[in-house]
Amino acid sequence: MQPSPQPSNSNREFIEFVARLLARNPDDVQVTETVEDNVVAYHLSLAPEDVGRVIGREGRIVRAIRSLLRSAAVRQGVRVSLEVG
Repeated sequence: MQPSPQPSNSNREFIEFVARLLARNPDDVQVTETVEDNVVAYHLSLAPEDVGRVIGREGRIVRAIRSLLRSAAVRQGVRVSLEVG
């Protein structure tokens, strides 16, 4: 039986850093994390007008963020997901 994955503070800080750079209201950016079924789920909350800026055209920006996040998670030996809302 595998131990449950632990949320990484560096992953959370990465998401928060990138989102604050993209958002027009960086003070409204919040990242929460939960562990479900051996997956660390990060939920990014921000102002409604900033959601589109973080997602990007055709989801390109959020796809890039998720890709980098997955790369870091593989090195740590955990599975991650990112939800924006």
